[in-house]
Amino acid sequence: MSDSARDCLMRLLGTTSPSGDEIAAARVWRHEAQGFADRVWGDVLGSSYAAVDGGEPRVLLAGHIDEIGLMISHIDDKGFCYFQPIGGWDSQVLVGQRIRILGRNGVVRGVIGKKPIHLMTPDDRTKVSKIEDLWIDIGATSLAEANALVRVGASAVIDADPLVLANGRIIGRGVDNRIGAFVVLEALRLLAADRPHASVAAVATAQEEITFAGARTSAFSYDPHVAIAVDVTFATDHPNASRNSQGDIAIGSGPVLTRGSANAPLLVEMLIETAETNNIPFCIQANPSRTATDADAIHTARGGVATAVISIP
Repeated sequence: MSDSARDCLMRLLGTTSPSGDEIAAARVWRHEAQGFADRVWGDVLGSSYAAVDGGEPRVLLAGHIDEIGLMISHIDDKGFCYFQPIGGWDSQVLVGQRIRILGRNGVVRGVIGKKPIHLMTPDDRTKVSKIEDLWIDIGATSLAEANALVRVGASAVIDADPLVLANGRIIGRGVDNRIGAFVVLEALRLLAADRPHASVAAVATAQEEITFAGARTSAFSYDPHVAIAVDVTFATDHPNASRNSQGDIAIGSGPVLTRGSANAPLLVEMLIETAETNNIPFCIQANPSRTATDADAIHTARGGVATAVISIP
C-alpha cells in the first residue's frame, strides 16, 4: 500500500460517521475520488459515487461507509445521557468506553458508566450488562447543562482513533466497513489509470448497518449488470474461533470469496478463475442463507443483478 493510500485509509477510519450520519467520511471519500474519477456525486441518503465511464456492461463496486454507533435516547435531570444502539453491539464492549458525541456545536466527549461492581449483589455480578443499564456521563450536572451540549437523537461513536499494530495490522472502530469503502475507491483508481471497456462506478453506501438503504437505492439508480460488494468477515485464526462453521480464514491469507445466497455462481467462479490465473491467494466462505452485506439488497434490485461478495478478514 502506498503512503498516500494509507493516509487516505487512516483519514477515513478517523472520521465520526455512524449510520444515518455519514457526512464526514463521505466528504473524505469524495474528495479523494475527485483526483481521478470522471464523475463524483452524492445522493439524498448519504451515499457517495465515483465513476469511470465507458461502455457496457455497467459494474458497481460497493463498500458501505457507515459504522455502528449509539444514539442519545434520554437525558435525565442530572445530565446523564441514556442511549440506544445504532447497529449491532455487544453491550459488554461498551462498559467504561470513552464516547464521542456529535453535539449541538461540535464533538462532545463522555464516558459510559454502570453501577460499580463494589455496590452490586453477588447475583448482579454474574449478569451480563444490558444497554438499558448503562449511561453516558458528559460532565453535565443538570438537564439544562446537558441540553446545551447534546440533544436527544444525537449520534455517538467510541472515542478511539485507528492504530497500526505489528506486521501492519490495522485496528479501528470503523474498520467495518470503512475499509471496504476504501478498497472500492482504490480499485476505481486503478481502473482510471488502465481504463476498461466497461463503465464502472464505486459507491460508498450509507446505512448498511441499519437498513441497507444505500445499497438498495444505489443499485436502482446506477442500474448495474454486475456488482461486487466489499465488506469485512470473521477471521478464524484467533482463540475460540470455529473453523467448522466459519471456515479456515486467516488475516493475511488474501480476500475471501463467498459461495451461496446472494452470490451469483457464475460470477464467483469467474473471480476464482481470475485469482488462480494471477496467483492471488484467497479463501472461500460458505454462506447458505444471507450475507449480511450490501449484496443482500443489491442482487434483488430492479430485475436482479449478478452479485458477489469479496470480504476482508
